[in-house]
Amino acid sequence: MKVIIIPLLLSILTNTLIAGNIDKTIRYDVCFTGKADHWDVIHSQTKIVQFATGNSGYEHQFAEKGNMRLVVKETETGDTLFIKGFSPLFQEWLLTSEANTKEREFYQALYFPHPSKDVLVSIDLRNIEGQWGQKYADTLFISDIRIKNENPKKYKIDTLLYSGHSQEKIDLVFLSEGYTREEMDKYVADAKRMARFLLNFQPFNEFQNKFNLYAIQVPSAESGADEPEIGILKNTAFNATWNTFESERYLTSGDMLQISNAADEVSWDQIVIIVNSARYGGGGFYNWLSIFSSDHQQSELVFIHEFGHAFAGLADEYYYNGDIEDTTYPITIEPWEPNITTLVQFDKKWKGSISHKTPLPTPRDSMYINTIGLFEGGGYRTKGIYSPSITCLMKTLSTKSFCPVCQEAIRQTILNQAK
Repeated sequence: MKVIIIPLLLSILTNTLIAGNIDKTIRYDVCFTGKADHWDVIHSQTKIVQFATGNSGYEHQFAEKGNMRLVVKETETGDTLFIKGFSPLFQEWLLTSEANTKEREFYQALYFPHPSKDVLVSIDLRNIEGQWGQKYADTLFISDIRIKNENPKKYKIDTLLYSGHSQEKIDLVFLSEGYTREEMDKYVADAKRMARFLLNFQPFNEFQNKFNLYAIQVPSAESGADEPEIGILKNTAFNATWNTFESERYLTSGDMLQISNAADEVSWDQIVIIVNSARYGGGGFYNWLSIFSSDHQQSELVFIHEFGHAFAGLADEYYYNGDIEDTTYPITIEPWEPNITTLVQFDKKWKGSISHKTPLPTPRDSMYINTIGLFEGGGYRTKGIYSPSITCLMKTLSTKSFCPVCQEAIRQTILNQAK
C-alpha cells in the first residue's frame, strides 16, 4: 500500500508535539461496554506515564488504518495533534453471535503524547460502509488534579536489542504470561529466541537497526493459560485464554489493564505476549499487541503471522470452503488492510505491481506460484475477496515467508515509524 504523507498534517503534528512534553505520555483508559446493537465508551482513568509514545510526526500514517481510531485535537484551535488507528478485541466481539444477546465490557488503554494545552479526545469507529464516525468525545483538562502520576510496578527488564532513542526507533516489548518466578530463565530464553527469529525474518532482517527490543519478566502464580473447553483454568498475570469466541486455537487476553500496567515499564510501540505453553494458538491486534504460545513446533511462525496483523495491519488471506457468507469484510467496500481487496478501490492496493501479462483474476495454478496477481479467496471468504499471491504466511504457516505485497507493506510501516 502506498503511504500518502500529508505535509500540513505532518507540520501540525510535529510542531504541536514539540510544544508539549514529548518525554511524557498521556494514558487515557476507557471501557467499551454494551452489545452489538448498542454500546458505549466510558472513561476509566487518566495517567501520566514517564516515556515518549510513538515517533513524533509519524502518527499520521495510522489515520486511515484500523477499525477504530484515537483522535486528539487542541480545544482552542481545533488543530489535530494526534491520530492513531487501532483494532481492539472488542470490535471483533461485536461480530459474534454472543454480542447480539449479551452485554460485555472490554478494557482499553490509549496513549498519546503529553500536550501543552487542553485537548479534545475522541474515538472514531469505522462503520459498515468503511467511513469514520465519532463514537466518543471528552475534553481533557491538563490541570485536572485527578490525572494520576504513579510510578509503575517494578519488574525486571532485559534489553535484548538497543538501536537508539525510542523517538527514532520501533520499540517492541515482550511480556511473560504463565511463567512462574522459577520459570523466568525459560521466559528470557524464549524471548531471545523469538527476537532472533523476528530479526532474521524477511523483511525485518533488512531493518534490524530500526528496533529496540525489551523483555519484561512478569511472574504468574501458575504455569500456562486457561483452556476452558477442557476445564483448565490458571491463575496467571494477564488471564490469557484459548477458545476465544469459541475458536479452539484463538489465544487472547482481555485483561488490558494489567497488560498496559506491565508494558508501561518501558517505552513501547508494540506489545508481544509469550504464553508458556506447547498448545497451538495466537492472536494479533493492529497497533496494539500480539500473543502466542512459546513451545509449539510452529510458535515462531505463529508469532510472525500475528505480528503481521499487529504491526502492519495485514489481513488473514486464508479461507475455507463453504465460508462464502462470512461477514467480516463486506464485499461492497474496500478493506483497509493492504493485502486483500474487494476490487472496489483496487487502484489503491497492489494493482500497479501486477504484470500486464498476468490474467485478472489470476487462476490458483502452479504456474503462478511466484506471481503477484489477483487470486480469488482471502479474508475468510472464497468468493468476492482477492489476495495478491497463491500462498503467503498470512494464508498458511507452511509457506514460511511473506508474499511480496505483505513484505512491502511491512517495509513501508518500518520506514514510516523509524529513522
